[in-house]
Amino acid sequence: MALAGNDGSMLSFVEEIVLLALDDKSGKFVDLPPLALDQALAGAALLELAFQNRIDTDLKHLTLVDAKPLGDNLLDPILKEIVDAKDKKDAKYWVGILSSDGDRLRKAALAKLVARGILKKEEKKILWVIPGRRYPMINDQEEREVRARIRSVVTGGEIPSPRDVVLISLASACQLLRTIYSDAELLQNSRRIAEVSKMDLIGQAVSKSVAEVQEAVMRAVVYSV
Repeated sequence: MALAGNDGSMLSFVEEIVLLALDDKSGKFVDLPPLALDQALAGAALLELAFQNRIDTDLKHLTLVDAKPLGDNLLDPILKEIVDAKDKKDAKYWVGILSSDGDRLRKAALAKLVARGILKKEEKKILWVIPGRRYPMINDQEEREVRARIRSVVTGGEIPSPRDVVLISLASACQLLRTIYSDAELLQNSRRIAEVSKMDLIGQAVSKSVAEVQEAVMRAVVYSV
C-alpha cells in the first residue's frame, strides 16, 4: 500500500526511493553505484505512470495508454516525452533516456517532500565558500513505514502488493536495500528478494541498466590504468 504524506496524498515511487536514498543523519544521498539512483528514479517515474494508467509495458514495448496529463510537475514532462516519441521503445530504453535527466527527478522529488513537511532544505557553505545543501528529516514516519513495508515482505513473508513489488525491485536494483539490511541479511534473504523482483518488468530493466553502467565504468577504469 502506498503511503500518505502530511497533505493526505499518496507518496509516489519516486518520493519513496528518495526517502530510502537519503542518509538520516547527514541529510545527503548515500553512496551508490554510478548512476544507480538516477536509473532507479527513472524506473520509479515510469512505474508511477503505469499505476496511474498512463502507460503499459510488456517484454518488448512500453505503450502509451492515456496521454492526459496528471497535473504533476515531475511526471507530466516524462509522459509528454512518451507521447511525442515516434516509435515504440521498451522500458530499458526509457530508463536510459530519463536517467540522463536524473538531477531534475531528484530535485522535483525533494521539493515535493519538503512541501509535504517530511524534509527540510538547509543551505550551508563548506569552508565558508563552497555551497552545500542537505535535506534532513522533519518527520521520519513515512521513511519508517517504507522500510517496514519492505521488511514485512522480504523477511516477514507477507504476500506483496503490486506497489510493494515495485518498491523492492527498484531498491534491490540500485542497492538501496543495503540501507535496510546488513550484507549478511541480504545474503540470507537473496532468494526472496530475487523472487519478488522478478515480478516487475521495469524493475528488471533498471537492474540490467545499473549492471551495464557498472560494467562500462569498470572497463573505463581498467583501460585508463
